[in-house]
Amino acid sequence: MKRKVKLKGSIKIYMQWPLILTILIFIMNGVVFAIDRKAGGAMATFTIIYIVFILVLYLRTKGTLMNDLISFATQYGQIQKKLLLEMKVPYAVMDDSGKLLWMNKEFSKVVKKDRYYKKSITSLFPSITKEILPGELDECQILFEFDGKDYEAQMKKVAMDNVLESTSIVNVAAERSYIIALYLFDRTELNKYIKENKEQKLVTGLIYLDNYEEALESVEEVRRSLLIALIDRKINKYISGMDGIVKKLEKDKYFVVMKQKCLDSLQNNKFSILDDVKTVNIGNEMAVTLSIGFGVNGTTYAQNYAYARTAIDLALGRGGDQAVVKNSDKIYYYGGKTKQVEKSTRVKARVKAHALRELMEANDKIIVMGHKIGDVDSFGASIGIYRAAKTLGKKAYIVINDITTSVRPLLECFVNNPDYDEDMFLTSNEALEIFDNNTVVTVVDVNKPSYTECEDLLKRAKTIVVLDHHRQGAESIDNAVLSYVESYASSSCEMVAEILQYFDDGIKIRGIEADCLYAGIMIDTNNFMSKTGVRTFEAAAFLRRCGADVSRVRKMFRDDMVTYKARAEAVRNAQVYREFAISVCPTEGLESPTVVGAQAANELLNIIGVKASIVLTEYNGMVYVSARSIDEVNVQVIMEKLGGGGHLNIAGAQLECNLEEAKSIIIETLDHMFDEGELS
Repeated sequence: MKRKVKLKGSIKIYMQWPLILTILIFIMNGVVFAIDRKAGGAMATFTIIYIVFILVLYLRTKGTLMNDLISFATQYGQIQKKLLLEMKVPYAVMDDSGKLLWMNKEFSKVVKKDRYYKKSITSLFPSITKEILPGELDECQILFEFDGKDYEAQMKKVAMDNVLESTSIVNVAAERSYIIALYLFDRTELNKYIKENKEQKLVTGLIYLDNYEEALESVEEVRRSLLIALIDRKINKYISGMDGIVKKLEKDKYFVVMKQKCLDSLQNNKFSILDDVKTVNIGNEMAVTLSIGFGVNGTTYAQNYAYARTAIDLALGRGGDQAVVKNSDKIYYYGGKTKQVEKSTRVKARVKAHALRELMEANDKIIVMGHKIGDVDSFGASIGIYRAAKTLGKKAYIVINDITTSVRPLLECFVNNPDYDEDMFLTSNEALEIFDNNTVVTVVDVNKPSYTECEDLLKRAKTIVVLDHHRQGAESIDNAVLSYVESYASSSCEMVAEILQYFDDGIKIRGIEADCLYAGIMIDTNNFMSKTGVRTFEAAAFLRRCGADVSRVRKMFRDDMVTYKARAEAVRNAQVYREFAISVCPTEGLESPTVVGAQAANELLNIIGVKASIVLTEYNGMVYVSARSIDEVNVQVIMEKLGGGGHLNIAGAQLECNLEEAKSIIIETLDHMFDEGELS
């Protein structure tokens, strides 16, 4: 069926003007005829002649006019087509399925195809799939690489009915459909300059010697200056080789400035300076270790330096011998394979004890809480802080929601005991009800807000104290007034026991309180077999003098038959994968399966050929992961990959998945870390 072509719009109105004037002349002729018949007759003659002339002219010139208009539109379209064809921006037209309909010369030159290439755009650019094409959205863009260059493709949907409606000359009926206009922009040079600009940006860093004093004491006095000179030379040579500048701030602190691309090189080689500096040996019994912190991608140099300070604090808080790079909101860790050396001095414990006393004296209430699914260390440390508060005559409370089987024997010693308040133990909701502005919130055995018994308390509290022995991670309690985090300590109970010795000269720790603190140390050190130092035994000796009974503690932690069989079953079903013993702890009939899982992980370390153990326990819709090692593997870095954390030898994580998925995730993580050289 032939499509009708007719005038419309302003052209149509223009062609109708002679007819409109004819009507006006008829009216004028009638008025003149009414005034004078002769004049009206004469005017009627001229009117008839005018009408005949207009009709002849309209009929004869309409076709010519239409042809001229169509010819002009065609020529105009050809000009537009030529401009598009020779446009320097690569341009193509596709149908709604992505099939190429037309392309200009520049587009043809980019794709190295004939201009009449009619296949799908995906055959040229695999990154542009049918799903990416504009559908519900009128426009979209995608970045991709083609033939060694970077391109940005901008695609715009053009509806055909909209095009026809905008035509002001002819009216052509058309079905509702659309085409896609594709523009290609070469971003290669722009990306090159962006990359160069990023690489030239200056980044700031800090380098601290972790064990400066201890290393000097382990070498002869006449050689100490030589040891310092060798370390300085090692650090200066390493940074200078990276086109950086290093300035010594103090005897054991250095300030570093270098380009971003040099820092990328340091990250690629895993900060080899961490291992290089340990090779400095002139008779010193103790190897020197470094902590490194870098801050990048801050809006100002001052912010980069602030990031570097945060990074070095994290490195030190995690035990030293590692590098931390803080990139805006992201944090990257390198190293951290060396066990932290125990500090022989107790000055820090005494200072923290006095600071804690001042904070407690300035407030009326003290609320103590540990981590979710509390263990013996968390509970024992809470009891120690509770005793410190009661010594000052303050009202004290302990927040505990879930009572595990390991904690219950200790808890029962305080419940219904006339020597202790009935409201000594609270749930999270009860703690929030009694909280006011004169309350000190003390967090023990955890430094991650999301792991605490009641995170809302931290959001409300103005005075927060943190006492923990776990290595710090990216998530931490930032608004703490007093923070005492020592990763070399065996347990939080050890730290609290030291604090109690300096807290008050007249402090009297009762026997069952000493039992709780002693039990926390005993459990976290696996009966004093792991992560123990001189200060660990000194803390245990102090608690023994306070009345801790070893036999009584041992009786409290004897297992029932169901628990023992579950632990044995976890050991029996363990599979060794790349010297890692991986097993699943059964949960049927167990009140606190996560505790049993941790015990099973400890048991697996007694097997020859096992460097580390990982035990999975499904509990309350989550999979709890317990990881243990003796000294060959840093299980903390493994658990951090899974969103957890802990110590060099003791760590854990929580996964929101089923057991099979959790196993796969752990094996994939181990494979990746072995491939990247993070595990040897």
